[in-house]
Amino acid sequence: MTESGETISQRVEEVYRTESRRILATLIRLLGDFDLAEEALQNAFAAAVVAWPRDGLPQNPRAWLVSAGRFKAVDMLRRRTRLDAAQNELARSLESRAADEAELPELEDDRLRLIFVCCHPALPPDAQIALTLREVCGLTTEEIARAFLVSPPTVAQRIVRAKNKVRDAKIPYEVPALAELHERLEIVLHVIYLIFNEGYSASSGESLTRSDLALEAIRLARLLLALLPQPDSEAIGLLALMLLQQSRQAARTSADGELVLLADQDRSLWNRDQIKEGVALVWKALAMQNVGTYTLQAAIAAIHAESTSSAATDWNEITGLYDLLKEVDPSPVVELNRAVAIAMRDGDEAGLGLIDRLLASGDLDDYALAHAGRAELLRRLGRNEEARRSYERALRLMGQEPERRFIGRRLRELESPDALRGS
Repeated sequence: MTESGETISQRVEEVYRTESRRILATLIRLLGDFDLAEEALQNAFAAAVVAWPRDGLPQNPRAWLVSAGRFKAVDMLRRRTRLDAAQNELARSLESRAADEAELPELEDDRLRLIFVCCHPALPPDAQIALTLREVCGLTTEEIARAFLVSPPTVAQRIVRAKNKVRDAKIPYEVPALAELHERLEIVLHVIYLIFNEGYSASSGESLTRSDLALEAIRLARLLLALLPQPDSEAIGLLALMLLQQSRQAARTSADGELVLLADQDRSLWNRDQIKEGVALVWKALAMQNVGTYTLQAAIAAIHAESTSSAATDWNEITGLYDLLKEVDPSPVVELNRAVAIAMRDGDEAGLGLIDRLLASGDLDDYALAHAGRAELLRRLGRNEEARRSYERALRLMGQEPERRFIGRRLRELESPDALRGS
């Protein structure tokens, strides 16, 4: 293969990595069937692998792939024997629409539409989230299972049932009308938040982050805000939170990909444009009624973002915001984060007592970060043997390699002569 051919093949891989979920969303709209669209997507990229090195890169690769996928779907339907009436009708419809369009029009943003389809109230909440993470983001069933703390077969069943429900109930591929929009906004925001979390801190694998998912979540949040007829404080708060969290991206890992804790990060690497925008959005959201969980989390992130160091952070204000968050959205994870803030404000013993009570309740027994947080406090207190046991418990629960390597380094530090002497 020539060098230009190799370059084009690399471009096919790049387009698949960055655009495949958007292309899939458009194919789902055009074909009206999740499984048919997924098969068409794979066939379109297989065609690109052959055609692009031979014919050159198309001017609009995404449009080329959508068009190819649609024609491949027609071919698939025509090749299948003993088609039922519905398949025949679908094939005729697709052929007619393809023949009527000499050139594919500029593609609308179908991923936002797809999110509303996946988050339709006719689907159970767990199926809404699983379907969105699978179809919109391309997460595997194993990755989603880890996020849900359930088995992969359970996730697969949820996804299959959700797809069947969308098909059988003929759920429209559209953004809901105004009357329904706000009713469905909460779950859509939750799903965008989950997408960002998977991008900001991947649930497993060699990389700490998946920037494509984090940036896609931010893009979807912007689209959602543009779509809403009236500003919504939580939609604004969610965008602010994601921008402020993403602003730390360049400082969260070392040059060799190792995890760097917030307190040790080089804050000169933080993205000041994202911080400026995020802080402005926080103030805008706080000025509105019905301040909720995303806005409060964003306010906490804003304090971190504007602090020059961990020591200079206003931990009293952060603790107060966690007190509010605990009232608005009570959860063991919120209480864990509040305990860490109290440790910074009142001392490690105070924070450790709160974490011990949380773990004693059993709610966070399988949550790796709870054990890692406890271990950090114990290490700072010089209680090395207890710290070692907590680190080992955290290590058993962690699936992400940078976090596992960080815990491994902490364990080795505890075994050093200096640590054994308590120095």
